[in-house]
Amino acid sequence: MLDRRLLLRSSLALAALRCCPAVTARAGLDASPQSKAKGAKIRFGLVTYMWGHDWKLPSLLANCEQAGAEGVELRTQHAHGVEPSLNAMERQEVKTLFADSPVKLIGLGSNEDFHDVDPASLKASIERAKDFLKLSHDVGGSGVKVKPNDLPQGVRQEKTIEQIGRALNQVGSYAADLGQEVRLEVHGQCAPLPIIASIMEVADCSSVRVCWNSNPQDLEGAGLAANFAMVRDRLGATVHGRQLDGTDYPYATLFQLLQDAAYQGWFLIEDNDLPQDRVAALTAQRSAFEKLVTE
Repeated sequence: MLDRRLLLRSSLALAALRCCPAVTARAGLDASPQSKAKGAKIRFGLVTYMWGHDWKLPSLLANCEQAGAEGVELRTQHAHGVEPSLNAMERQEVKTLFADSPVKLIGLGSNEDFHDVDPASLKASIERAKDFLKLSHDVGGSGVKVKPNDLPQGVRQEKTIEQIGRALNQVGSYAADLGQEVRLEVHGQCAPLPIIASIMEVADCSSVRVCWNSNPQDLEGAGLAANFAMVRDRLGATVHGRQLDGTDYPYATLFQLLQDAAYQGWFLIEDNDLPQDRVAALTAQRSAFEKLVTE
């Protein structure tokens, strides 16, 4: 359960911080870099997996502000405690806390997937995804991340793709009524882009979008540009990535593709490593992000 007194103290502190231009300038939030490509606008944020997994909500907001992360996706089962079990008053407290912070709530990261061969399990996952969408709506987010996720053995791949796509349409229809976005993360055994593209052909609900995840599979087949083109027109508000200053993934090429697509959304850091100083690490990723979007 959320600590109301802690939330109130944090809200007042963040309000005071916003009133101090010098502190805001030091946080790097007064001049967000934007892509030079016409129509493109990419903003920088964080997924709480794993760098923010143990930060309670007030600390999470303070750390994001310090590092220059302008928005956050709250993954389920983490210390921030923003879960479907929150009652109406607690949901309003979360919404107020974000309203009083320069850090934007981009949405929620669920673990729901739609590949299960058991009809009861599939139905339960669909209903839980709807619960997350209602929560996102209530706390001021704009969407929920879901997963495809696997390709069960003994089941034709085409059948699983059809099932996932139809489930996404059910969830997407519910999301549309709430003004929310369903963000299908490129993940698991379904990570190859031809599979994601096939799922999206079935999931034709306009509120169902793709969350690009910067996976090794992006480079397979005809390569990054060709794979990106498969889902370019269905990209949602979030892109996930890891070490922007590393050499394991061609982020410069990805950012050029995003700019060419006039992408207007968020690039969110989602890293498995746990550096000793995560705020400093996030600040360094912000600097790498600025270099990519300006160059």
